[in-house]
Amino acid sequence: MEEQVQEKRKQRGLILWAMVVLLMSTNAYALWLYWKEKNKLVEQKVITKNVYVERDNVQADLIVLQKEYEELQTSDAKMQVEIEEKKARIAELIEEAKKHKNDARTIASLRKETETLRNIMIGYVHTIDSLNTLNIQLKEEKQTVIKKLGEEKEKQNVLIKEKEELKSTIAKGSVLNCFNVIAKAVSFKKSGTKETVTTKAKRAQKIKVSFTLGENKIAKKGEKTVYVRVMTPDGKEMAKSYDESYKFNFDNSSGYFAGKETLNYANSEIDGVTYCEGMDDFVPGTYIIEITCDGVVVGNTTLKLD
Repeated sequence: MEEQVQEKRKQRGLILWAMVVLLMSTNAYALWLYWKEKNKLVEQKVITKNVYVERDNVQADLIVLQKEYEELQTSDAKMQVEIEEKKARIAELIEEAKKHKNDARTIASLRKETETLRNIMIGYVHTIDSLNTLNIQLKEEKQTVIKKLGEEKEKQNVLIKEKEELKSTIAKGSVLNCFNVIAKAVSFKKSGTKETVTTKAKRAQKIKVSFTLGENKIAKKGEKTVYVRVMTPDGKEMAKSYDESYKFNFDNSSGYFAGKETLNYANSEIDGVTYCEGMDDFVPGTYIIEITCDGVVVGNTTLKLD
């Protein structure tokens, strides 16, 4: 009997220890689950916090980018339209950032598009800088051209003055006198025979110049070639060609003639008519016309076309 009692006690002891071990194991497992869940919550909070921080960073970058796009100014209409479209898109992205404050995937997408828009803006800045540099160069070139035109006009005024002074000092003698110098712009019918006087540059085809060489008893008789030199409103000599065949000498200088006429001079008055033309179309403005004979400018007039 005593041995049976001892055996039962021993069995109850083993069962008790087994229950203690099982209870300790259960508690340890429960504690492990607790810490695991706690760490998961902490990790989730960190992730959420990082998403919030990134959302705020993206939103701040978008606001800065929006201001930078506002400062872009260009005279290129097409580029300006593109800039306005990008500004509208930035405004949309700012609103999306506000709505998806805890969506990591959306925030990452917003970050990527923000960087793309920034790179595009940098490209716009470079292009605008290049255009501004080009505009400055064009303005400088324009000023240079204006200055040169002013110098040419000044030369033209000096030339007119010199010719007038020369005309007033031409002595009597073998130098012929030229008067009744009349210049008219004319156009022709399709037949080419009937001419019509015009004051419009766009209608003019030729300049008809008529003149009279005066009586000079001591001048040499015979053929006299009269050259007509025409200065256009922009200071150029008018000629059908600028090769040697249209070049002539006068007053210790040389130039190109727009028309010429050969007359048989017999020491008495003789009338002449020549038609002047050039390579380019006529332009509005004042044309200066000079009559040259025997290497001397003997007459001049002007013609103004609208």
